[in-house]
Amino acid sequence: MAEKPQPVKVNYCGVCGLPAEYCEFGPDFEKCKPWLIRNAPDVYPDLIKDVKDADNVSEQLQGASISDKASAPGSSKPEEAKRLPGGKIKKKEKPEVIIEKVTRNRRKSITTVKGLELFGVKLSDASKKLGKKFATGASVVKGPTEKEQIDVQGDISFDVVDFITETWPDVPETAIYFIEDGKKVAAT
Repeated sequence: MAEKPQPVKVNYCGVCGLPAEYCEFGPDFEKCKPWLIRNAPDVYPDLIKDVKDADNVSEQLQGASISDKASAPGSSKPEEAKRLPGGKIKKKEKPEVIIEKVTRNRRKSITTVKGLELFGVKLSDASKKLGKKFATGASVVKGPTEKEQIDVQGDISFDVVDFITETWPDVPETAIYFIEDGKKVAAT
């Protein structure tokens, strides 16, 4: 009679909860390294070698004198980018307003205004002001990227730039862009 296969013993990381073999693909491998060196040295033998090299470097640095003046007070450390699951780094968005004209039913058009909320503008108030100023329907809707945007009926794309800069002085004209033929073009 054949022997029953025995279950495999899986060593799970105490930091990220993934199997130790998959920690390098987890959200933050740097935090897992100390745990892996202590509890699973056979999985990542390169880590142990790196630690020994780092110990040699730290001993050399302790022997040499380093002045505190090397880091100038004016220089600040770079901003930390937000890490997403899977280790991807999310870039910080530049605040900008994007105006796009979409044509429907040949003659009808809708002007979409995206990004006003990045300047502290309340979108519901902005849609009311746009609707009153241009005597059209304006509403706040979720766009394809799940971010809220303002849809205004009619082609007001060139008039809306002056209205935005006059109504909300926090929005500079250099931060307003049009999307024409799939390309982003500055409004100025």
